[in-house]
Amino acid sequence: MEKLNARLLNWASILDPQTREQAIMTSAMPFIYPHLALMPDAHLGKGATVGSVIPTLGAIMPAAVGVDIGCGMIAVRTQFTADDVATKGAGADGAAGKTLAELREQIERAIPLSAGGRNQRISATAQPRIAALEAAATPEQLARINGLAGSWPQQLGTLGSGNHFIEVSLDEADRVWLFLHSGSRGVGNQIAQFHTAVAHTVMARYWITLPDKDLAYLVEGTPEFDEYIADLRWAQAFALANREEMMDRVVNQVERWMDAPVVEDARINCHHNFTQKEHHWGKDVWLSRKGAISAREGEWGLIPGSMGTASYVVQGLGNAVALNSSPHGAGRAYSRSKARAQFTQDDLRAAMVGIEYRDSDAFIDEIPAAYKDIDQVMADSADLVEIRHTLRQIVNVKGN
Repeated sequence: MEKLNARLLNWASILDPQTREQAIMTSAMPFIYPHLALMPDAHLGKGATVGSVIPTLGAIMPAAVGVDIGCGMIAVRTQFTADDVATKGAGADGAAGKTLAELREQIERAIPLSAGGRNQRISATAQPRIAALEAAATPEQLARINGLAGSWPQQLGTLGSGNHFIEVSLDEADRVWLFLHSGSRGVGNQIAQFHTAVAHTVMARYWITLPDKDLAYLVEGTPEFDEYIADLRWAQAFALANREEMMDRVVNQVERWMDAPVVEDARINCHHNFTQKEHHWGKDVWLSRKGAISAREGEWGLIPGSMGTASYVVQGLGNAVALNSSPHGAGRAYSRSKARAQFTQDDLRAAMVGIEYRDSDAFIDEIPAAYKDIDQVMADSADLVEIRHTLRQIVNVKGN
């Protein structure tokens, strides 16, 4: 850990100057308490750095949570092993075996994948989740959410694009894990943009000048703050339910492919873009984790690598100085445009050898080399989490 100033502590051994300056700027906001913690995967973000843990007193900056409210990971450990997968691939009694490409295609048919993707019908498993989300909102709040993104029920159970993914992986004991990354989709994005614009309006109303307009904040005790917190919590619940719905569908497709029911030995579902009230250093604060997971002592968490690299199942060490937090992934080393200029589809193919995936130039900007070295990120996290399982992909599903 490196102390950059009295209000900024850094766990990232790989930190470019722009990201450092952005984090310093955010840490100077007057309501930060006790300090901002910069995680090992830190990289440049909008307003606040991705990979930062931001405790605030009496105010919240909507852009410091991010536009994909509640984005996070879910993982299921099954009873299946690599041998079970190989047996299905070999077939039995002379019959043709099943390919991992067939499993990938089944998952792609079951879950809408790309930006703007939505379900054509509401599944039986999604109906009670949608009903619960409707019941969790006041009539006024639900009207506001419907006005921002009226198709949100059709978005429940959809993946999205960018760095979101679904994977079938094996751990160090060759046990099969199902692993996916997604958030609150279009509705969370619209909620975040709406309240960020409200914060900009509030700053203008009171003639408040900021070093970056996306550090605009809402003050606790105001109607604007209360509406944001209510919508934020709703979007976080949507993201959690979205991952559960997708995972149920992935489990169903694996059962069909394996011709056997999945026995879940573990299911872990955690946010890495969220805000909640927590107690740190003697005070109750609003803790915003923008690209970071909660890592209280013994708490299970998920830290994915990039496309084609290892991912980790971890338990928190409860590092109080790091505000009981840890990184959420590898963190970008190249912007998407720079990655596309630097790497080719052949580079991606070489990085994905041995993994079943959809061969498309749409994923060039997701190549592992566009991200920080996940092994270095985990080494930097040695005092934040303990690694319990290391996962290697055998199937990768992504949206354009």
